[in-house]
Amino acid sequence: MDTMHFILENARLISLLLGQHLLIVIVAVGLAIITGVPVGIAISQHPRARRWVLAFAAILMTIPSAALFGLMIPALSLIGYGIGVVPAVIALFLYSQLPIIRNTTTAIANIDPALREAATGMGMSSWQRLRKVELPLAVPLIMAGVRMATVINIGIAAIAAYIGAGGLGSLIIRGIAQSDTRQLLAGAIVISVIAIAADYALYALQRLLTPTGLTKMAAGQMKEATT
Repeated sequence: MDTMHFILENARLISLLLGQHLLIVIVAVGLAIITGVPVGIAISQHPRARRWVLAFAAILMTIPSAALFGLMIPALSLIGYGIGVVPAVIALFLYSQLPIIRNTTTAIANIDPALREAATGMGMSSWQRLRKVELPLAVPLIMAGVRMATVINIGIAAIAAYIGAGGLGSLIIRGIAQSDTRQLLAGAIVISVIAIAADYALYALQRLLTPTGLTKMAAGQMKEATT
C-alpha cells in the first residue's frame, strides 16, 4: 500500500521518467529494426556470413550492460557524449541486434523454396518477391524478435540511469541510495508493467501486420504456376 501511495503521490514525476524511459527504448529498437531487418535479409541466403554476423551479435549480448555502458563513456567522451541518452541508445541498439537479425534471417531462410520458384514463375522480380511473398510470410517471426528486443531493453534501460540517461531506473537508484523501499518497488513495478504492456501491444501489431490466409494464398499461387 505504501508503494501504491508513493506512485499516486508522485504520478507526475513517474510520468516524466516513464516518457524518458520509453523514448530511449523506442529510438534504440527503431534504429535496430531499420538496420537489423535488412542485414538479416542480406545474410539469409549466405550461411557463412550468417554464422559470422550472428556470432558477433551474440558476443554483444553477452557483455554485461554495466560494462558496456562503462566502455561507452570514454569512447563517446571524445565527441562530448560520454554520459546521457546517446550512450544509452547506442548500447540498447547493440543489444537489439541479435534477436532482430536472427529472427529475420531464420524467417527468410526457412521460406519454402517452391514459393520462391512460383513467384519467379509468375514474373515477379527479386524485389517484388521479397515485398509481396517473403516479407509477409516472415512478419510473425520478425515481430517476435522485435518483441524480444523491446522487452529486454525496457529492463536494461533501467541501468542507463547510472550514466545520466534518466528513465525509471532513477527511482531504483534513489531507492537503493536512500534505503527507500517505496521508490525501489515503484520503479520495478512500473518497468514490469510497461514491459508486459509493450509485449501485448507488439503482439497485437504482429497479428495486424500478418495477412490472413497469406500462406494458403501463396500455396495456391504456387500450384497454379506449376500446373
